[in-house]
Amino acid sequence: MSDPIILETERLALIPWRADQLDDLVALQSDAKVARFYDIAGVPWSREKCEIRLANWAEEWGQHGLGKHRLVRRSDGRFVGRAGFSLHARTGEPELGYGLASEFWGLGYATEIAAGLRDWYFATRPDDHFIAFAHRDNSASRHVLEKIGMTPTYAMMFADMPHQFHALDRTAS
Repeated sequence: MSDPIILETERLALIPWRADQLDDLVALQSDAKVARFYDIAGVPWSREKCEIRLANWAEEWGQHGLGKHRLVRRSDGRFVGRAGFSLHARTGEPELGYGLASEFWGLGYATEIAAGLRDWYFATRPDDHFIAFAHRDNSASRHVLEKIGMTPTYAMMFADMPHQFHALDRTAS
């Protein structure tokens, strides 16, 4: 039995996480290049934190039809990262987010999945906008957000780190 597909792009597929895939999330969040944008000290997520995140994303998906999912390459099923929507902790707004293993940076995968998620969101959801944010020093991620049509809105400290927030309205997409 194959995993259900939430979204497919030309090269990627977004599928729900299974409990037996926890090691992939731990490996992703243990990558020092990735961790530096998720923790002020660049500390990788613990296995326990990864378990909690998986449970939270599954709950969000069940309750709200939003969640962060497992991102794989269609050609070979190889794990690439995670992507999807959550409800932003501070505002409750739908928030686009993604994190790719550093070995897949620079291949256009972040832009591909972000654009796919943008289109999926406005095709399946009644909401009129969503937000996203990226660490101030993560110029590649900020560029992806702008490339898919998002507008920088404000900068602020979030999770003790400087972030640039972006928004996209349905009418602008």
